[in-house]
Amino acid sequence: MSTAATQPATPPIDPELPAPLSMREVLSYPMLRRLWYAQIVSVFGDFLALFAVIGVLTFNLHANAQQVTGVQIAYMLPIAVLGVLAGVFVDRWPLKPTMVSSDSIRAGLVLLLMFARQPWHFYIILAAISIVSSFFSPAQGVAIRSAVPLHGLRSANALMQQVMFGMRIIGPAIASFMVASFGPSSCYVLDAVSFCGSALLIASLTFVAAAAQPKAAQASENVSALGKIGRDMKQGIDFILHHAALLFVILAMAAGMFVLGCFGPLIAVYVRDSLHASTRAFGIVAAMIGLGMLIGINGLNAFGKKLSDTLQVYGGLCGIAVGLAFLTILTHVWSTILGNLIIGFSVAGIIVPSQTLFQQATPPELMGRVGSTFMSIIFTAQIGGLVLSGLLTNYITVRQIFALCAIVVLLLAAAGKLWMEPKPAKIAV
Repeated sequence: MSTAATQPATPPIDPELPAPLSMREVLSYPMLRRLWYAQIVSVFGDFLALFAVIGVLTFNLHANAQQVTGVQIAYMLPIAVLGVLAGVFVDRWPLKPTMVSSDSIRAGLVLLLMFARQPWHFYIILAAISIVSSFFSPAQGVAIRSAVPLHGLRSANALMQQVMFGMRIIGPAIASFMVASFGPSSCYVLDAVSFCGSALLIASLTFVAAAAQPKAAQASENVSALGKIGRDMKQGIDFILHHAALLFVILAMAAGMFVLGCFGPLIAVYVRDSLHASTRAFGIVAAMIGLGMLIGINGLNAFGKKLSDTLQVYGGLCGIAVGLAFLTILTHVWSTILGNLIIGFSVAGIIVPSQTLFQQATPPELMGRVGSTFMSIIFTAQIGGLVLSGLLTNYITVRQIFALCAIVVLLLAAAGKLWMEPKPAKIAV
């Protein structure tokens, strides 16, 4: 009797891999610790500047809802469009100079916000910052992978996301205080200082040089520079399309971000029209998404280590649908708070596993391209949520939009179960 196994869709998982590292354990790695510090100071400054811009547009320039939403679109659109292309260069450029230069350039650009007087001024400056950020983010993903062993990636990603969600909760309050007390320029200056601090922290790191990539046949070396860029972009996209598990978690992440994109402009309308509640209730309700994410990141990292990445993603998608069901069926402040907490917690169940799988499954030479394509899809989903939610409100109610989002994420979970899970190896006798 002879056996022959076909090639599995994804690399097999070694059952003898070490137990996942905790957050405390990954912080013992100096490189990861400094990257985390850099993330804290940079994200803190970013949230201050963003909420200061929104405050100036809303209260000083008396901008309408579309103009305020335009701030988010202006920041996300360049990353969505340029993300795939940026990854090609990240894979070619040295890592530390790319990250330090990105922080330094953004420190200068954010100071230009002090001279903005019209909404389109803010759009142009934020778009320029976003263009530079499209190179920094995939480079940071490569750096995190090189900072800790593979079994520490989940906790490392959780730490990074924890900073984002924490600032999402406290950022508006701090920005409002600073704008009221010292003016919006104080937030812009502090953001510039935070970029400089991040650049100094990253500059102090020693990056291990990546192994030289194997050279392909030299027959194609006569391809033009533009042709090589197109070829490299195609390699990253093809890797995602032919890796079923990675494609599924990226689509799941996009669905979660799409729902959050819809929430941005709609949750205030929901509180006003469906709950008939005050702006104070809106402030509490809006914060629950961020609080749910923060609880989810810490809870799943502490108690979900034995759960597979795929199971967490399924749970996250179903949890989003449950939270949306609360908002659709019930119209009470308590049910809205609970629904938003569930949605935030569930989105956290998608974010960390998806980033961890991306970093574990992607070959080092494709990290920049795959990571930037990942980022581009996520930002496109958020923009889609912002734009589509505004259009749909002309035809259906906010509660109906939430119900539609719930159906979409459930369909994605079903599609992942049917078609996107890696198939076990077949044994031929």
